[in-house]
Amino acid sequence: MTVSPTRTARRFDFTFGGAWPLVLGFAVLAIPTLVSLAQQTWSQEFRDHGPIVLATGAWVLWRQAPEFRRAADPGRVWLTMVVLAGSLIAYVFGRAYDFITLEVGGLYGVGLAILQSRFGVPVMVKNWFPLFYLALSIPPPSFLLDSITAPLKRFVSMIATNGLHDIGYPVAREGVTIFVAQYQLLVEDACSGLNSIIGLIAISLLYIYLMRGSSWRYAVFLTFLVIPIAIVANILRIVTLVLLTYYFGDEVAQGFIHFTAGLFLFTVALALVFAIDSLIFRFLNRRGGRS
Repeated sequence: MTVSPTRTARRFDFTFGGAWPLVLGFAVLAIPTLVSLAQQTWSQEFRDHGPIVLATGAWVLWRQAPEFRRAADPGRVWLTMVVLAGSLIAYVFGRAYDFITLEVGGLYGVGLAILQSRFGVPVMVKNWFPLFYLALSIPPPSFLLDSITAPLKRFVSMIATNGLHDIGYPVAREGVTIFVAQYQLLVEDACSGLNSIIGLIAISLLYIYLMRGSSWRYAVFLTFLVIPIAIVANILRIVTLVLLTYYFGDEVAQGFIHFTAGLFLFTVALALVFAIDSLIFRFLNRRGGRS
């Protein structure tokens, strides 16, 4: 089958030549949203993975750009208009009423509409990973976070205090408040494990994509392993902070060591995810070799 010069020229222009007005329009919407994210969301400890996801997601999308361009087939105008209209409504509503989830979700939808108009749905489906990964930068609504964080905080604090009490430490708990000796500690949202779960899932998905390819089945499988690893890491974090408070006082435990303990345990959890992936990959290779 031959492609007419007119069609080829149109595709080339659609892929390269007319991009700047769309990029400029997207930037006009994106810049104030990024400022809002930096002020409202990314400054919170349990949401600080957002800039990392956004930066690495943009890099992966840029890395996939040649594949987008090679298979570009401009999408249907009516689909672009429907997605763009709905996304702009969500963006304006979220911006006007300070609903950051809706604002960022609307901006994400605008980006999808632009990509669909220039490259088409089949290309986007084939190169799904960077688009899905970037969606992880959309901050969940507060009511959803609260409904997940509250039981997680109670669970990790219960396991930590019960374990310490069983080995003889003077530890007690009331809700998410922990009493150790003369000190009183409050388990905050950052210690619930939700931040570690989201951050570990995001980094693990990126790792799987770069090392193992875009297999969504394997990504789902490893994601289910990440959740208990993150929860255990945060239980250990609480145990560490309680012991530091008991032996060295509240000032030491709540100072620089508080942040260092969280960072160290996150690193250990991430290394454990990588180790498990390596073991699974070797097992599958050996099994495939024997068969």
